[in-house]
Amino acid sequence: MKEKNFLTIDPKDISVSELHGILLSSVAPRPIALASTIDRAGNVNLSPFSFFNVFSANPPIMIFSPSRRGRDNTVKDSYVNLKEVPEVVINIVNYAMVEQVSLSSTEYQKGVNEFIKSGLTQIPSDLIRPPRVAESPVSFECEVDDIIELGKEGGAGNLVLSRVIKIHVDQDYLGEDQKLNTAKLDLVGRMGGMWYTRANGDALFEIPKPLATKGIGVDSLPAHARDSTWLTGNELGRLGNLKSLPDEKQISNLKSDSVYQQIITKGDVQEVHKAAKLLISKNRNEEALILLCSVD
Repeated sequence: MKEKNFLTIDPKDISVSELHGILLSSVAPRPIALASTIDRAGNVNLSPFSFFNVFSANPPIMIFSPSRRGRDNTVKDSYVNLKEVPEVVINIVNYAMVEQVSLSSTEYQKGVNEFIKSGLTQIPSDLIRPPRVAESPVSFECEVDDIIELGKEGGAGNLVLSRVIKIHVDQDYLGEDQKLNTAKLDLVGRMGGMWYTRANGDALFEIPKPLATKGIGVDSLPAHARDSTWLTGNELGRLGNLKSLPDEKQISNLKSDSVYQQIITKGDVQEVHKAAKLLISKNRNEEALILLCSVD
């Protein structure tokens, strides 16, 4: 591996604003929770949060964080509402609505309904008081189990533990198997600064789960392959996910194949690595592994 040159930072030595920028740029992409809440008087608030994820399936728990503002240490209306009415709808955000979602993050004065400002459609929930967003592909009605305050200074998070009690799925986003279709969902993620990312097209790729098979591991690959300047870490990882090393018969058959004979007999390991890389790009991973193992 090429020698690395790291910039090492102690969080205490930089400003909260600088630390915030590093965290948000590096811990990304982050899913977006478009949270609808309501106060005791019935005023609705809609606000997006990218400090958000799902943390449990049994019970179904989602967590998001309406953090204290770094500039003046004030709290968001969503946080105040949740203290008054511990219920929230977490609406999932996709590309078709992302500009309106961004608009809903504007810090309007308390009592202003961001549904109206953003043009998103407010529809009633079934079990809780806050409404849900009609444009969202999936909405989760939640009861708030707890709010954990992580600090009292500006930038401190407030972890909202939300228990899902009802789910609404727009059937336009289901595939033929009646399951949510990733390509149709066209979800977006938050990056640092003004940047977002879109989970669609060439940005989507599949990796076989290692739980499906007990992979041989990168450590089982030939040393020359592990030290290759041609094969990337991702490519080695893909080979390490294969179930077993090739046997002598498989290696012998490949050596007798006219397509590979010339590459192997030349004794040029670099050429073998280049050929293996091409095979991997075509998802012919077993064949690539046999080729690599055929080099003495």
